[in-house]
Amino acid sequence: MKPDPRYLLGKPVRDRILSEVRSMTGAAGRIGKLVSISIGDIPEVAVYVRNQARAAALAGLPFDQEFWGGEVGQDECKARIQAMNDDPEVLGIILQRPVPGHINVRSLQSAIHPLKDVEGMNPASIGNIVYNDVAMAPCTAAAAVELIRETGLDMKGLEVVMVGHSEIVGKPAAMMLMAEGATVTVCHHLTRSVAMHSRRADVIVVAVGKAHLIGADMVKPGAAVIDIGINQRIHPDGSTDIVGDVDTEAVKEIAGWVTPVPGGVGPVTVAMLMRNALRAYQRQQVAGWRS
Repeated sequence: MKPDPRYLLGKPVRDRILSEVRSMTGAAGRIGKLVSISIGDIPEVAVYVRNQARAAALAGLPFDQEFWGGEVGQDECKARIQAMNDDPEVLGIILQRPVPGHINVRSLQSAIHPLKDVEGMNPASIGNIVYNDVAMAPCTAAAAVELIRETGLDMKGLEVVMVGHSEIVGKPAAMMLMAEGATVTVCHHLTRSVAMHSRRADVIVVAVGKAHLIGADMVKPGAAVIDIGINQRIHPDGSTDIVGDVDTEAVKEIAGWVTPVPGGVGPVTVAMLMRNALRAYQRQQVAGWRS
């Protein structure tokens, strides 16, 4: 069966980006390595690490994995990150989440040097977006923007409704879209009527973690719908499935494009991590860290 043309699939976009990165890393010589940090034994983290390692191999980037025991303290974590900041062999640092409850993840994200912050999670990286410097933006937000660009829609003046205003997805994505010239409305849990806003949008981006929040009655015909949500549903018979924040099957009958879950934003997010790594290398060159 042929894929539905209204599905905006992430894999072709991911493959293109990884190919572009590989073509540049292949000519770069000694580029340094990405280091993944996992703290404690948290099973779901292993999936992220495998996907990142696979993407790094396709992009031609060395990838190391470090596993720190769950008993490690905050100060020790920061000291180890500082050592990586000072290590010229380390190109970028990836801090896997979630982390154990006694670890302040925002403090560790702040400890990663902005030039090695390939995830775009350091407050300096996020703050740079306000000044239209989006080179090292948070990967999921960057993936959403990349998928909108994939539709061919002209960003200038585009009416975008962002549903969700988290610090690492909603707010950065909104600012990145404004940098592209879009007119952005941000909805959140205090918005009186999300549907009133979403029905007029050329593009809806949703990242709130509520299964099937966006239905067909909330979408303008022909709009692009970018679904960042990942929700596990447990059915009465005990079976589970993964769905997004959008009722995809209903919305695809109305929308011009809709990203499936899984298979939409996720593959592009890991590709943006590799693109950020390449940009980190380029910025480290400018800073005199690399020849």
